[in-house]
Amino acid sequence: MRITAILLVGLLSVFGLGEARAQSALSGQVTSTEEGAMEGVVVSAKRDGSTITVSVVTDAKGRYAFPAARLEPGKYSLRLRAAGYQLSGPSTAEVAAGQEAKADLKLTKLRSLSAHLTNAEWMHSMPGTETQKKFLLNCLGCHTLERIMKSSHDADGMIDAINRMATYYPGTTPLRPQRLAGNFQRMRDRGNVKPIAEWLATVNLSQQDTWQFPLKTLPRPVGRSTRVIFTEYDLPEAHIQPHDVVMDSKGNVWYSDFGQMFLGKMDATTGKVTQYPIPVTKPGWPLGSLDLEIDRDDNVWLGMMYQASIVRFDQKTETFRVWSIPKEWDSEGAQFGHLAVQGTHVDGKVWVKNSDGTKIYRLDLATDKWEDLGAPMDPRTKRRIGTYGIHSDSVNNDAYLLDFAAGNIVKIDAKTKLTTVYLTPSPNSTPRRGRVDAEGRVWFAEYRADRIGMLDPKSGQITEWKVPTEWSAPYDAMFSRHGHAWTGSMVTDRVAQLDVETGQVTEYTLPRPTNIRRVYVDDRSNPGHLWIGSNHGGSIVKVEPLD
Repeated sequence: MRITAILLVGLLSVFGLGEARAQSALSGQVTSTEEGAMEGVVVSAKRDGSTITVSVVTDAKGRYAFPAARLEPGKYSLRLRAAGYQLSGPSTAEVAAGQEAKADLKLTKLRSLSAHLTNAEWMHSMPGTETQKKFLLNCLGCHTLERIMKSSHDADGMIDAINRMATYYPGTTPLRPQRLAGNFQRMRDRGNVKPIAEWLATVNLSQQDTWQFPLKTLPRPVGRSTRVIFTEYDLPEAHIQPHDVVMDSKGNVWYSDFGQMFLGKMDATTGKVTQYPIPVTKPGWPLGSLDLEIDRDDNVWLGMMYQASIVRFDQKTETFRVWSIPKEWDSEGAQFGHLAVQGTHVDGKVWVKNSDGTKIYRLDLATDKWEDLGAPMDPRTKRRIGTYGIHSDSVNNDAYLLDFAAGNIVKIDAKTKLTTVYLTPSPNSTPRRGRVDAEGRVWFAEYRADRIGMLDPKSGQITEWKVPTEWSAPYDAMFSRHGHAWTGSMVTDRVAQLDVETGQVTEYTLPRPTNIRRVYVDDRSNPGHLWIGSNHGGSIVKVEPLD
């Protein structure tokens, strides 16, 4: 009998059967009266007193299992994410060492959907043209679309609201607003917003007590999209806005704070956070940083937005070095949100973009002298390139500008200052941010085309891959050495992994609403881990695909 039992266990192990149960700390089944066993439900567990939440997703039979190594013994609070449903009954579980706890979970239909819709679900639900809805992609940085849809502004009131919103710093949130200084307004050339305002007044609650259209939800994850583990780390304060999240060569996780003058460092094992105060260089101007880069020597660089400076943090001495915009170039609209240091070790020069006029600068670190390369022009339209992201190659010879005002990728030759313009196959795709990979290819997200793009400078060809969910509005893209490219959505609360060889895209639904900006891939393992910041949620999230 003992030999038979050993053989059975061996067979189960070989075929992968029973392994999840044997190694699970907590498992169960999720069901509802309407659907029975429910696939694609995100189940989250947080131990009392901990800052770390672990989440898994139910399979086709509605089953979920937390690996034993991911949950320490203790009492856990449970929550779920399933569009249109809420948890009914007990929401806690007790995990003991060496034992598998059981918790079957029952869901009931929500009476009201509106507070649970993602931005993408609002876009799918509301009537309107594609052009009208694309305007709303400008409104996701500070708050959700729910705030607009529940408003009671008529057309004139909506015009006032749009104009007022344009006077706030992009890192504003409803709880921590920051007005732009002086007379500068972020959207100087807003154009005629009256048609948009009139449309919004027909879909919000200005003319009726409830919406005159059905509220729609996106399908839950199925199949491979359920094979994932999420780990979410709470930051010390809920109002911290981790805009960019990046890992250094030692495995430390760093983040930029979009609304405060701090550089953050997190231990990926314990979740312990250290914050380093950054010097204020323009008192009275909005506070916060955007682009975070790490150079070959593990120095951490930040673009300080309306402080009109860049900073370098030396990890060895834990000190900052600040370079501010030259006084003769300074203005109310000066903004250093983006920089490129991938090739700085070659020639000691840093690429910097000033949003006021979309000018491109280079800083020589040996002399502290700034070089103004001007604002590159589109040779076809004769207009300025609306640079958002700027990325250099590994030898600092070429810098690539992502044109957020149209659909261009622009290459600047550092030696000749000549520019080459590449047009994305999808018109007006508005490339936003990306990276240059080890082969010199430029990966980028196409915000208004729902695509991941890649420019091969050798051939001059751009390849695009569509993200499956409409209105994904990908913000950033990064390539992994294992053949995957990743992007994240400010709109769907989903991240997407592209298999470049097959073209297959797998989307993963995050455990809770997550305003995603930068994506970063730790590809030291295969298939690699994705790191993102919850810019409105005060947390950092690690995404680990299991396939």
